[in-house]
Order: sequence, then structure tokens, then C-alpha cells
Amino acid sequence: MLNWIWMGMIVFGVIVAALLDQLTGSNGIVEGMFDMVKVGVVKIVIPLSAVMMLWLGIMRLAEKSGMIQAVSRFVRPVMKRLFPDVPEDHPAMSAMVMNMAANILGLGNAATPLGLKAMQHLDELNPNKGTATNSMCTFLAINTSSVTLIPATAIGLLAAQGIAEPYAIVGTTIGATLCSTIVAIIAVKAFEKMPVFNRETTTFAIKKERENLAKPRVISNFGKVILWLVGLLFIGIIFLEMYPDKRVELQETLGLREIAVQLDAQGASLDESEMEKDKPIWQRAVSAISVAAIPFVLVFFIIFAALKRIPVYEEFVEGAKEGWSVAVRIMPFIVAMLAALAMLRNSGALLLFQNLLKPILEFVHFPTELVPMALMRPLSGSGSQGVLVEILTNEGLSETIKYTAGTMFGSTETTFYVLAVYFGSVAVRKTRHALAAGLTADLAGVIAAVIICKAMFG
Repeated sequence: MLNWIWMGMIVFGVIVAALLDQLTGSNGIVEGMFDMVKVGVVKIVIPLSAVMMLWLGIMRLAEKSGMIQAVSRFVRPVMKRLFPDVPEDHPAMSAMVMNMAANILGLGNAATPLGLKAMQHLDELNPNKGTATNSMCTFLAINTSSVTLIPATAIGLLAAQGIAEPYAIVGTTIGATLCSTIVAIIAVKAFEKMPVFNRETTTFAIKKERENLAKPRVISNFGKVILWLVGLLFIGIIFLEMYPDKRVELQETLGLREIAVQLDAQGASLDESEMEKDKPIWQRAVSAISVAAIPFVLVFFIIFAALKRIPVYEEFVEGAKEGWSVAVRIMPFIVAMLAALAMLRNSGALLLFQNLLKPILEFVHFPTELVPMALMRPLSGSGSQGVLVEILTNEGLSETIKYTAGTMFGSTETTFYVLAVYFGSVAVRKTRHALAAGLTADLAGVIAAVIICKAMFG
């Protein structure tokens, strides 16, 4: 399916570009394509490889120390229903959970490497290499539904443009993402039963993995005390993040205030204090947890592994070595997808779609000002961010439209990019129903965003 869509995007882009005189020039499809593939390698793949090295090293420690199995036990009832083909104690389970947790907290830098690691584990259970399994499609559908608590990027753009109460989209985004996630799960489970997407599966690989799983080691009582102390330490850090004024008082008590001023932290602390006072306590809590989440995971996993006598440095390096090889595997897939997307965008095809859909959307009372966002969001993250900025800076648009655009941006995902990266990491070419489920989730998120924002903001 993806083969035909990719080919169609290129052919249609060239035809439209020829009709609209967009083949050459600074904004033509040729220059746009070359610029986009350069950006894909230099600004996406290479930085992503560095982040992947970090997180794959941490995941190596988690696997060796038995943390993977411990995490899996907590989420086994829900995950078993979503992924019945994956053994309960398989590393893929906890890798998927950690990826979803990172997405919920808005930790994009951590979510992608963890998601790629989960795909590698899922591919270990795949008896038909190169073809997506039901579990892979379900995992991708949930990812493209973009479950998140704090849409930090959208809120930042709203605040930068002087929109009143930018945090007002937090509730609408949560509502829209819940709708898109529910629809994604329903859609992917329905599509996998359709003959056009269905295929035979075997359990040979699953049984093999069950036999090879290592038993988690037992941690000592002293080690448990250390872990509790680490947990209490980060509870204190979260408290300080929620109440910056208290951190300033602690700095003064410990004689650290002068150093903080030298680090130019005084101005930032005062600004943060004023901003935090205007937020509800639950928003401050979520924001603080998001800030402390990555440091906590890094410290907790390393100490957990060290307490089990794992050589943490050597094992981290071994896991990090996988990062570059994964980046090399996904690079061709990203280049191919970005080239097609650039040709489609620069040709004027999206504007053509917008004009064709305008009468239908007006009939169903869908705001036509949001059509560019709805069309661009599944295709390009940077493109959809540019569309959002254009909407926010348009003084002729109501704040309801601007809140809705921010909600759409925060509650949907760049589906084509996600599929290219995740499936490319395990060389899956037959994506089956993953794209259909992802686009269905995107559509549900867009519709939910419009309905919820109309109800909330009028």
C-alpha cells in the first residue's frame, strides 16, 4: 500500500507542478526536494542517531538488570489485550510502555529511540520479516494518535504570539488525543481482520523468545533502600520545580544563591515563579514531572543496574553502539519519504486539495481556515508548525480558530514520518493496515479538536 501511495505522491506532485509552473525556481519541486533530503539527513538522522545512542545504552542497562521484566508486570493486563501476540514478559512490552510514557509527558527526544527499540523487539517475534505484524501496526497506530498531557510546542507558539491563556488548550488537547487514541485502537483492530490486510501468522518465533528470556536478578534490601532514597530525592526535585520560590529559599539556606546568580539563573527563576503562579496546581505538577522524568530515568536505571553488579559503563557503551546502525537503516526510508512530501508540498497540490474540499467542508461547518493544518499535519512536522504560526499571526482569525489549530497540532502526529522511521528501522516494507489506521486516528483527532474547541471557546 505504501509503495502505491509514495509513487502517487511523486507522480501527482510532478503533474500539478507542471500545471502550476512550479517545476523549477527557489520554490519549485526540484529545489524543494533537494533541500528537504539534505535537512532529513543533516538535521534529522544525525541528531537522532546521537539521541538513540544515549537511550539505547540506557535500555541495555534496563534489559541486563531485569528492569524490563519489572515494568512489564505492572502493565500486563492492559498490554496483553492490546498486543496479544507479544509474550507477557518480553522486552517489547516494557519498551512500548516507556515509549508511550515519554509521549504522554511530551519527551519527544526520548520517545523516538524507545519506540525504535520496541520495534526491534517486535521484529524479533516476526516470523515474516519485511511484513508488519498486528502488534507493530497497533503500536504505530497508538503512536500516531499522539497521546500527550502537555502540548509544549503548541503552547509555546501560542504564548509567543501573545494569545491569551495559551494553557487553555491543555484540556482540549487531552480530549482530542483521547478520541484519536480510542479511534486508532478500534480502527487498527478492525482493519487487521479485513481480508485485504490480513495474513497468516505463526507462533514459532514467540515460543523461541519465551525460552530465551533471562530471569531477572533479585536486588538486596540495602539496594532497595538506595532506590527509595533516589525516589524521594526526585520527589523533592519535582516539588522544587513546582515551586521555584522554594528553590530560591533553599539556595539561600545552602549558600548556593551566589553561584545560581553567576549562572544567570536569577532572572530565569523569577520569570518561572511568576509563570508558575498563574498555572493550576495540576499543570504545575505535570510540567514538573516532565522536567524531572529524563534525569530520573537516567539516574534510577543506572543505579538499579549498578546495585545488581552490572558493569554499567561497559553495558551502556554496548547498547549505544546500536544507535548508529539504526540511524543508517532508517536513513534511506526518511530520504524517500521526505522527497515525496517535498514534491507534493512545493507543487501546490495541498492548495489544490484545499480548494477542492472547500465546498464540502463549508457544508459540514468545518472551518476552512484549518484545512491547511489538517492536510499538512500528517505529512510534515516543520510544515505544520509553519502553518500554525501563519494562523496565529493572522489578525483576522478568531481566537477559537487559533485555539483549535493549536489543539490540532498537539493532538495529531506526522504519520508518514513516523511510519517511515519506525518501519525503516526494522526494514519493514509491507506496512499492511498501519497507514490506514494512523490516518483514521489523525482524522478523528482533527474532528474532535474542532468539536471540543467549539464547545469550549464558542
